[in-house]
Amino acid sequence: MAVEFLSDQQAAQYAAFNGAPSRAELERYFFLDDSDLEKVQAKRRAHNRLGFAVQLTSVRYLGRFMPDPRQVPAEVAEYLAEQLGIADPSCLKEYGERDGTARAHAGEIQEAGAGVTSPRCGTS
Repeated sequence: MAVEFLSDQQAAQYAAFNGAPSRAELERYFFLDDSDLEKVQAKRRAHNRLGFAVQLTSVRYLGRFMPDPRQVPAEVAEYLAEQLGIADPSCLKEYGERDGTARAHAGEIQEAGAGVTSPRCGTS
């Protein structure tokens, strides 16, 4: 028999963005190091580079992949776009228009174990 231990509100907030991350969280979880940049820069178009970076970093922060990476807080997209030299972070809305792109990128990230560490839950 399954036991529900989370309220509906808690379940909805689990492994999801509950507002914009703080500046310290952006710097800790969304900073792209040289290895990250190498993986991201392998993507041809700006929206795919930004979308890949969103997936790569949000899985670090949340502990799972987002159902729709385009739903990341604007502050995250802006922080990543700045690191990637992408002038318009709104290009993220085009990410995943080709069916399978986001899934393929998530698989690539998962296969590489690309910097996935413990999510923010329970960290200091």
